[in-house]
Amino acid sequence: MIKISAVIIARNEEKMIGEALDSLSFCGEILVIDNGSKDRTKEIAESKGAKVYEIRTNDFSELRNFGLSKAKGDWILYIDADERVDEDLRDSIKKTVSENSKYSAFFLKRKNYYFGKHEWLYIEKLERLFKKEKLRGWKGKLHESPIIEGEIGQLDGYILHFTHRDLESMLNKTIEWSSTEALLRYNAGHPKMTWWRFPRVMLTAFLQSYIGQKGYKAGAVGLIESMYQAFSTFITYAKLWELQKLNKK
Repeated sequence: MIKISAVIIARNEEKMIGEALDSLSFCGEILVIDNGSKDRTKEIAESKGAKVYEIRTNDFSELRNFGLSKAKGDWILYIDADERVDEDLRDSIKKTVSENSKYSAFFLKRKNYYFGKHEWLYIEKLERLFKKEKLRGWKGKLHESPIIEGEIGQLDGYILHFTHRDLESMLNKTIEWSSTEALLRYNAGHPKMTWWRFPRVMLTAFLQSYIGQKGYKAGAVGLIESMYQAFSTFITYAKLWELQKLNKK
């Protein structure tokens, strides 16, 4: 009987997926949902004993639901290719699944590291561990969220997230996903973009990162990351403006 199925969604993650898989060695089953990789992601995953399923879509809920449909464990753990489960979290998960927990799911704390090794002070809490029978599925094309039946707890330990590793990958990510973000806002009937909305959304994004998440304490890295958040927001809303102009009746 498989207690824990780990599910990783990946695309072109040959540099990162090996360590992610190594941190999941305590799981009885590891599934990699490969979203159209053109590098050695699949080969590396299979060499480490993971089951690889290939599917191509820009809908993250579809990817997570696909992984859920293939998983055989009593518990489902989701992590990304640029994440690792630390030792304390591993021990917390093993202890939890061995008990008859009253919770249907758990929030896991996540530490973010920018540009390789610079730790961000703000700690996120994400729903990532679920009793399979209590997880009804995921909703939301890009910023997906789980549909859970029952109570949610929280575990000790951390997911370590090595994101925004260099400026080139950050810019490529913005280029790749800003069109989807803009289209979602357009389809939701976002108000017309006028000139004053641009500085407002950019300033909000910058302050949320630099002040709200205490990016100012991270020195140059904090300033660069916060300015990037403002830039990324600008690109998304500029594409929204473009959509509104092209489809103006």
